[in-house]
Amino acid sequence: MSAVEIRNIQKRYGDVETLKGIDIALESGEFLVLLGSSGCGKSTLLNIIAGLAEPSGGDILIGERSVLGAHPKDRDIAMVFQSYALYPNMSVARNIGFGLEMRKVPASEREKAVRNTARLLQIENLLDRKPSQLSGGQRQRVAIGRALVRNPQVFLFDEPLSNLDAKLRMEMRTELKRLHQMLKTTVVYVTHDQIEAMTLATRIAVMRDGRIEQLGTPEEIYDRPATLYVAGFVGSPP
Repeated sequence: MSAVEIRNIQKRYGDVETLKGIDIALESGEFLVLLGSSGCGKSTLLNIIAGLAEPSGGDILIGERSVLGAHPKDRDIAMVFQSYALYPNMSVARNIGFGLEMRKVPASEREKAVRNTARLLQIENLLDRKPSQLSGGQRQRVAIGRALVRNPQVFLFDEPLSNLDAKLRMEMRTELKRLHQMLKTTVVYVTHDQIEAMTLATRIAVMRDGRIEQLGTPEEIYDRPATLYVAGFVGSPP
């Protein structure tokens, strides 16, 4: 059973065609990276999966159920943004558990879920702090924790590491890989960073001008690029 199925997704803004018929099926537990330069349509596609934008044509299925027209909260997804989007007046614990609070999850159950998530992300000692007292890497862990605690069917990441310095980015990549191997969750991850894509993905969709140039494992993309564009974009040296 496909965890996520993207069927012939198109997106137009007036005469401008941003997505030109995207087809991808993700199996449960896959880590798909949408890789491409700015303006290729990867974030637009992620927003359509999330329900933050509606497609001009095609369909999105999550767990074999069409979610077109469904509110983001009804899609069983969790999203981590490039900006951490934390509530500055709330503690780390409350930031992580706020989604559960909104869903009227009992306090004891909520507290247990927050502690388990904090343990996974190794931020148990930070639960009483406010976001202003945290480093960039710690804030990103809190943002990831807020998504993790809900245990959704699909995680969506929109360039979550681009605000971090090079060393922290490398550490967080390792952390994300560890979490994915441990939790076996389905992930769709947007980046323009080739190293990030090669490190994290089980499959990479290289995008260009609203189309998929190549979809395959990191090894296939690197060793057997389908087009000159893929060879230049992923190759090192290009």
